[in-house]
Amino acid sequence: MDAIKILVVDDESRMRKLVRDFLMKKEYEVLEASDGEQAVDVFMETKDIALIILDVMMPKLDGYGVAQEIRKVSNVPIIMLTAKSDERDELKGFELGVDEYITKPFSPKILVARVEAVLRRSLSVESETLSVAGIEMDISAHIVKVDGEPIELSYKEFELLNYFLVNRGVALSREKILNNVWNYDYFGDARTIDTHVKKLRSKLGSKGDMIKTIWGMGYKFEG
Repeated sequence: MDAIKILVVDDESRMRKLVRDFLMKKEYEVLEASDGEQAVDVFMETKDIALIILDVMMPKLDGYGVAQEIRKVSNVPIIMLTAKSDERDELKGFELGVDEYITKPFSPKILVARVEAVLRRSLSVESETLSVAGIEMDISAHIVKVDGEPIELSYKEFELLNYFLVNRGVALSREKILNNVWNYDYFGDARTIDTHVKKLRSKLGSKGDMIKTIWGMGYKFEG
């Protein structure tokens, strides 16, 4: 079996080497880019990149710009590295379809653990379909249709919708959604979820109204 390819994007060569060394110990194939424009070029030219580790502050094109360009053509999982801890920056990344956010300085072992958790979910080959009130999800093919028409969801939006459908009719707190959809204890602001729910509702069209807000608690899917 071919090694899983991960693209590491950072303008600091020492940071790229640190991340690369830890990933290679886990037998991942690591590709590198030192600026945003190069990152987009490498991604477009390379087949089967399974995940991108992306720094925010870079020359030529910053991490947000890279994420925006890649999201035009792919839902590949993106883990964003940032020296900032401002929740507005995190929300901006999540709005662009970023899957995880890690603030520098970080433990390389924690980064690898996040990488493995994201890959476990994104490379899952479980054969399963869900159909609720005109919303059809093919889990293995990562396809969503609303009344027979396909819609484009980011990786995290797909996971969120899957969680809502599996737990339809159940009141879900923001904490529970974070721990199940993000798969780790997330210490950021709960508005991360609100941002994703807003985008998901919009993409579902009239079906988005089935995601009900429970004020002061979270959400419930009624379908």
